[in-house]
Amino acid sequence: MNMRILIFCLCLLPALLKAETYIDPQTFLSETFGGEIPAVSKLWIKSDLKEKIRDMLNHDLGVLRVRYWKKDARTAWVLEEIGKEKPITIGLVVNNDRLEKVEVLAFRESRGWEIRYPFFTNQFKDAGLTEDLELDRDIDGISGATLSVRAMTRMSRLAILLHKYS
Repeated sequence: MNMRILIFCLCLLPALLKAETYIDPQTFLSETFGGEIPAVSKLWIKSDLKEKIRDMLNHDLGVLRVRYWKKDARTAWVLEEIGKEKPITIGLVVNNDRLEKVEVLAFRESRGWEIRYPFFTNQFKDAGLTEDLELDRDIDGISGATLSVRAMTRMSRLAILLHKYS
């Protein structure tokens, strides 16, 4: 009987764990801007942008404005998107309409965490958007992490789009 309880508890463990935080947003921003974080800016989601976001994500963003940080032609975004059931927090840097850096800041799912490693995130470096708001390159998936890969790809596309409006 005790063994059944132990197995049951072990099966529930991933669901009970909190987010695995790899880097907090302040540290991400500090590293991005060489220790001097610019003042936070806000991008209001107006009707034309809201429509593009809805087409891109297949859902509304759920906020009226998005916070970002900007210095010269570089913007930094801390965005969240649902993987399978829980949000993944991603830090993205866009420079001249191209992705410069993509980093998983916090991961809450029980699987798919492999998207945080450079072998995956490096695929996004220097990616831009096509006219139909797709990434201008293919992103290789990870077996068992399909929904996390899709979430990361959507947020990458979104960051570039938002950068164009910043």
